[in-house]
Order: sequence, then structure tokens, then C-alpha cells
Amino acid sequence: MPELPEVETVVRDLRPQLSGRRVESLQVTRDQLVLGRLIRYPTARQFVQRLRGRTITSVTRRGKYIVMPLQDAAQGHAAARRHEAASPNGAGAERLIVHLGMTGHLRLWEPEEAPVKHTHVRLLLDSGLELRYDDQRQFGRLLLGTQPEIIAARAFPARLGPEPIHGDLTVDEFERLIHARRRPVKSALLDQSFLAGVGNIYADEACFRAGIRPSRWTHQLTLRERRSLYAAIQDVLENSIAARGSSIIDYVDGFGLRGSNQEKLLVYGRSGEPCLRCGTPLQGTRLAGRGTVYCRKCQR
Repeated sequence: MPELPEVETVVRDLRPQLSGRRVESLQVTRDQLVLGRLIRYPTARQFVQRLRGRTITSVTRRGKYIVMPLQDAAQGHAAARRHEAASPNGAGAERLIVHLGMTGHLRLWEPEEAPVKHTHVRLLLDSGLELRYDDQRQFGRLLLGTQPEIIAARAFPARLGPEPIHGDLTVDEFERLIHARRRPVKSALLDQSFLAGVGNIYADEACFRAGIRPSRWTHQLTLRERRSLYAAIQDVLENSIAARGSSIIDYVDGFGLRGSNQEKLLVYGRSGEPCLRCGTPLQGTRLAGRGTVYCRKCQR
């Protein structure tokens, strides 16, 4: 948490405010300079040196990661585009990558506004606004570099699966991928090398909507069940994006506002409560190391 819908919401909020903006200066808290718990690559001091004066060309998402390609202070937009095009997927271009972990927030603030507690990084932009990252539990991460160097430093997954929304993954591809695996459905959905962006909330919700128990083995699903699961994943993710995410724990969007999708969850977090379809008490268990909720009657 946050998962794909929450990260996508933050990206859409920040994109128009950050694209084309230059980082004039940075402030990093002393504990980050010394311990570097959040700044995973490079060192915190190198992070500050390499990011100062850079321009954020766009704000995108890959799985649960916020990705901001950068250009040098003296590099024009056309030159930046040529540089990114010179290597597949812009792999040679440097980028600022943010993972929100469990309690991270990436938001824009007026510089005169007092920082909230646990603010660890502040970027002053040429627009006069500050991009701030706060994280109470410090399970998030900030990365800066080219894709190959970040992967080589083991700071970013070497392989992320396909995106499950926006038509990037067809139903035929999904059927083939999930049928080739031999593991519980919930475990497969949480595996980011299989599918990028799905986490505990939406895995439970998708399984419920598809009528499939999370403990079912992937290779035993029928063709109809595989198609139903594909449609359910698309449905729960797109609907949550439309509701601006699920505000569970302390998630807020790029404007500091809560989403509303938590009010529409059918099984997640409702162990012991009646199923909203059949009234049977929902069953809670642990699967793939995560709390899992399902209906014994509606899911087979």
C-alpha cells in the first residue's frame, strides 16, 4: 500500500505541475544524509549533487513506482528526446524514481508552508513550489540514475511484469502467463514480475469479483475462470482510479486529499463480516505471507 490505483492517482495529479520544471535546490534531512534509509541510490550526498539543476521532463508510472525522467540543466528538450530515443525505453536516460512504501507522500507545497512531520526531502522548483516527500515509517525509497545502474545496484527490480491496465496486457497474454504458473492465484497476483502494480487490496478484490478462491492453483483455472479474473483485475483497478484510490492507513493523493474507493471494497479488511452478496461470514486467512479475505460460498 499504496498500490497501482493510488500511485496512478498521484502521478496524474503531479504530472501537469512537474513536467518541464527545474530543480533549483534541495534539502535533505540530516538523518538521510547519515543513514540514507530512504535514498537508496546513489548516496544521499550524490543524490543532492546529481539532482540539483535538473529538469523533470515528465511524470509517469511503472507498477508501483513513480518515474520522472530528467534532462541536464544545459540540455534542451529536443536533445533530451533524442537521448532517450537512443536506447530502448530510454534506459540510458537518468530518472528520479519514487516508491511510496506504506506511508510515503509526494506532494507539492508553497515554500512558506510549514513541513509536516517526517518530511525528509524538499525540492524547490523554478515554479516557486516545493516538491516534498514525507514518510513516517520510512519504508519508501528514492532513486536517481539510469535504469541499468539502478538495477545493477539492486535498488530497482530487474524485471517487472506487464501493466494490467490501459490495454498493455491482452486477455490472451494474461491467460497464457497465468496458466504457465504453478502457484496459488493470490501469490501470482502479488508477484510484481508477473503483474506490475497489483497488491494485497486489489488481489483480494479481483479474486472475489471473479468468484475464485485466492488459494486456487493458477494452472488449474479453467479458460472461463482465467478470463473472468482478467476482467476482474481490470475492473477493480480502473474503478479505484476513478475513485482516486483507497485511503487505508494514511494514503492521500497529490493534493493531500483522501480517496473514496475504500468505501467500495467488498472483501478486503472485512474478515468475519457478512458477504455483501450472500451474507456468509467472510473468511480470513494468510496466504503468500499476507492477510487474505474471501467468501467460502461465492468463491470456488
